[in-house]
Amino acid sequence: MATTDHRKQSLYFPEDMLQEIQREANRQDRSLSWIVQQAWKVARADIRKMPSVNDVLSAPPRPAASATGSAVAATTATPLVAAAPNSDEPKS
Repeated sequence: MATTDHRKQSLYFPEDMLQEIQREANRQDRSLSWIVQQAWKVARADIRKMPSVNDVLSAPPRPAASATGSAVAATTATPLVAAAPNSDEPKS
């Protein structure tokens, strides 16, 4: 039987994303931690297909964006502290 490390870790999400995760957690009557863990399990294969920062840095430079390009809005991140899962939540 494998043991699980239940260390706490602070994660930072944009406010709108955190609110969406919270709504889904409420809908499913689950914790934020459980929702994020399930999302990771579902998405990890796709995330592993993304290039690493080393791949991006070693790629040839891209042309500069034009002055008419769209601006990226800054977002405020809100921390989400992932705690040890509740013992009453079913394991998957």
